[in-house]
Amino acid sequence: MAPKYFGTDGIRGTANEWPMTADVALAVGKATGSQFLRGEHRHRVVIGKDTRLSGYMIESALTAGFIAVGMDVTLVGPMPTPAVAMLTRSLRADLGVVISASHNPYQDNGIKLFGPDGYKLSDEVEEQIEARLGAGGEGGMAPSGGLGRANRLDDVEGRYIEFAKNTFPKERTLDGVKVVVDCANGAAYSVAPTVLWELGATVIPLGVSPDGTNINDGCGSTSPEAMCSQVVAHGADIGMALDGDADRVVLADERGELLDGDQLMALVATHWQAAKRLASDTIVATVMSNLGLERYLSERGLKLERMPVGDRYVVEHMREHRHNVGGEQSGHIILSDFNTTGDGLIAALQALAVFVETGKPVSEAGRLFVPFPQVLRNVSVNGDRPMEDEKVRQAVDDGRARLGSSGRIVVRKSGTEPVLRVMAEGEDGRLVDEIVEEIVSAVSHASN
Repeated sequence: MAPKYFGTDGIRGTANEWPMTADVALAVGKATGSQFLRGEHRHRVVIGKDTRLSGYMIESALTAGFIAVGMDVTLVGPMPTPAVAMLTRSLRADLGVVISASHNPYQDNGIKLFGPDGYKLSDEVEEQIEARLGAGGEGGMAPSGGLGRANRLDDVEGRYIEFAKNTFPKERTLDGVKVVVDCANGAAYSVAPTVLWELGATVIPLGVSPDGTNINDGCGSTSPEAMCSQVVAHGADIGMALDGDADRVVLADERGELLDGDQLMALVATHWQAAKRLASDTIVATVMSNLGLERYLSERGLKLERMPVGDRYVVEHMREHRHNVGGEQSGHIILSDFNTTGDGLIAALQALAVFVETGKPVSEAGRLFVPFPQVLRNVSVNGDRPMEDEKVRQAVDDGRARLGSSGRIVVRKSGTEPVLRVMAEGEDGRLVDEIVEEIVSAVSHASN
């Protein structure tokens, strides 16, 4: 069987180990470029990256692959994933590429692909690229006179800064608002503080000194403790922490207490419903979003539609049914009125717009529901055997019976790590703990 390159969010792995090698990146450039050669026009691909050391290697190899099949390459350097999605559309490119492993440590890297419409590629297109890679014939080489060219785009930061600022209500400013922003030493280290400052905020920046190896290291959305403490230390009104490629965000109120993606979706949905901007009175989330969010929305006549974990599945459902608010508990928030993928900075700006309009502290205006007790445990596994084990299935069935209609259990295999994720939630926190422990124990035994 041919090796599988694509996971739930592009290709990802440890840098300089398969599949994150220069050889693979070269092959991916040739295969993907060949896939998107259509017509006689000069074809263009936009390539952005985060701040990982290995980005230089992957960028150069991808560039060579695209050029070899006749595609021109526009390099934009370290830029947020949503900025690359926007630029792919704005520059009328045939393809967009982001070199990033998102919230993972610097040792990892990845390749995310966007079509000319700025949306991540479908499973079908990824399978076609897989077939080219698996067959060893990534694509026909261009003749000597048909090779592509590479160039760097001037003022790429300015383009995205203005794009982001234009999503903030023109009649509002952030004058008098003190914001702590943690950029995770990642792709938004320059643009995010600039956007906030130009909108009028007093900005306390964190994680804005990338050195190639400190991305997501004790900072950003997966380690927001420093951001939370600095909110309190500086008497800030709000804190925001982005991840390495800035497609997700978590917020903190003035007390340094976190608001996750579920609270952010509730805030935007409620505000947009009142303004008659919420399409179909529906938001799209994943199976991991808290039951408290679902209850809150239901009480307001709003629907929550759940998808499998992965922002691409949320986006695909939003596109199919014309919904304009969706996301994940982790902070991937998709607001399709503005962009085609999760955009942590723009999501935070929409929250700031609500806080400025209401004049209420974030702790009051941003915490709209009490989450159900929820426990998530990761268990290392080998292959799919634990998912098929009878004792594991029995533990899950027993847990669901004990929770009844007042809780949920989700057991799923990670798409990026060799772990099984076990989540349960319900009104009784002690019962939730017991059920998760029983399932984890069954999984552990099945893995041995």
